[in-house]
Amino acid sequence: MFELDQGDLRPYLARQLRLPPESLTVTSLGGGVSNHVYLAEGSGVRCVVKQSLGRLRVAEEWLSRRDRIHRESAAIRAVYAVLPVGAVPRVLFEDPDNFIFGMEAAPAAAQPWKSVLLAGEVRQELAATAGRLLGAWISESARRPAWRAEFDDLTVFGELRVDPYYRFTADRHPELRLRFAALIEECLHRRVSLVHGDLSPKNLLVSGSSMMVIDWEVVHWGDPAFDAAFLTNHFLLKYAHLPAARPHLLAAALAFWSALRPACGPGFDWLESAAMRHLGCLLLARIDGKSPAEYITDPNLKDQLRRAASSLILSPPAGAAEAFQQVKQLLLWT
Repeated sequence: MFELDQGDLRPYLARQLRLPPESLTVTSLGGGVSNHVYLAEGSGVRCVVKQSLGRLRVAEEWLSRRDRIHRESAAIRAVYAVLPVGAVPRVLFEDPDNFIFGMEAAPAAAQPWKSVLLAGEVRQELAATAGRLLGAWISESARRPAWRAEFDDLTVFGELRVDPYYRFTADRHPELRLRFAALIEECLHRRVSLVHGDLSPKNLLVSGSSMMVIDWEVVHWGDPAFDAAFLTNHFLLKYAHLPAARPHLLAAALAFWSALRPACGPGFDWLESAAMRHLGCLLLARIDGKSPAEYITDPNLKDQLRRAASSLILSPPAGAAEAFQQVKQLLLWT
């Protein structure tokens, strides 16, 4: 099988993109823990090329089926038709035998929202955009039962989220194991819409006021509260990490929810309270799970967040505003 990290990629990409090899420049984008990712540029084309890994790049053993890449490209094609132009990339080619596909790159000036937030630049309008986009694919997919058949398999969600985030973390906190087990059961049985599965600021590319959602490899038909909680948890982690930006991060989290609620449409009044039941488990998972937040390094802060996460798990708040207030009080922040 052809692996993207071996040798000169230009001949392979030239065949896929129907361009002369000498016209292409290829740059590694790393790919995080779960993929090889490269940027190919030339002759007016900017293409991101992605290949899934079977063993993820983390300290703990973490395996996942490589054919998840096919569901990712299928999901991008599906949501491309219902989201605003530029909200997801257009798929340019697929190579199923080698678990590779290529898609349009974001504008050259685009940055991962994670980098922007960690630099202390917090814009409420971007948080609102994220809420509207999530609400759009929740409401659109809920009206498309054919999508359920296409994305019904929960195997990859189990491999990349339930096991490493929830079961692994629960094993390290046996006093909370029953709470994690109940949440897993609830999540796996509430299946009402398309779920991205990795709605993190690193997967939201921003350029001016526009936002592109990438990395759909954990996509499935399931519980949309997971996506909403996943992004809310990132606001909360950065709230802990960036004291000077705390008021702005709280405002951004509330702007996200204020945009998300109406975007979902009728029938999703339960979403915020359901997401808050995920929030404490996800917070604890980013401290003691298989994928800890790399910027939370201070041992005292980790202990504070463990206590905050336990409180959220044992006494779930009604909404995001209450969650941030609960954490603020527990960490003795003023």
